[in-house]
Amino acid sequence: MADSSKVNGNYARTSEDAATPPAQEKGHGKSLRHFRPRLLPTLAAILLLPLFISAGQWQWNKATIKGNLQKDLDARGAEPSILIPTTLVDPQLLRFRKIVARGHYETQYQIMIDNRIHREQAGYHVITPLRLEGSETRLLVNRGWVPALAEHHLVPQIATPTGIVEVSGTAVVPSSRFFTLGVDDVSNKTEWQSVWQNLDLGRFGKAVDFPLQPIVIELDAASTAGGFVREWRRPDERLETHLGYALQWWSFAATTVVLWLVVNFRRTS
Repeated sequence: MADSSKVNGNYARTSEDAATPPAQEKGHGKSLRHFRPRLLPTLAAILLLPLFISAGQWQWNKATIKGNLQKDLDARGAEPSILIPTTLVDPQLLRFRKIVARGHYETQYQIMIDNRIHREQAGYHVITPLRLEGSETRLLVNRGWVPALAEHHLVPQIATPTGIVEVSGTAVVPSSRFFTLGVDDVSNKTEWQSVWQNLDLGRFGKAVDFPLQPIVIELDAASTAGGFVREWRRPDERLETHLGYALQWWSFAATTVVLWLVVNFRRTS
């Protein structure tokens, strides 16, 4: 009986030992990940993240500005029209307002803004000064788009009403931030330069010897005061494109963070 108990005890211990693996073998075959930032991926992330974030913010800000301008145009365009005075106005107070003016066109100071595209065709915007009735002050009138000739060095002939006309449209303030190739001083020219790359009010004002209103009127589509194609660009044009670009840049930033985390977790056994 004693021998039987001894055998049973030895058998129980042997079974327990077989069921429990040695302590040193418990982690066998497994690996752990440790976060250890590497120099090159970290430097790349430090350089790329601010770039992607700022690029996205820039596109977002452009979309916001365009959206605000469109809101201003919609709100001010719904207000009653204003008869433009002969004295110089504050351009920001009249921006996007509907205005009316009377006078006669002066084609000797007319300019054509080159590289204006309408339905994928190149052409010009025709800008003609209107001498306000009973005044020396002029107002620049954007009469719309005309197609360029097949031989681009030739300028199309522009028909212009004579006598007193009444113009109506939207007051706009042209941008003063653009890059123009080959700018010269038109005030020193003996012959008026009729084709310009951009509508620069400052440049125009220096080239003439009369007071000039600091706004331009985009002739209304219903006006009969010698207009051409008048499908004016909305301030919020391509707003969705800017928003799409912003999200794209920010997605690049998020991807950079994810990749940085992935490459810096190292597997150890």
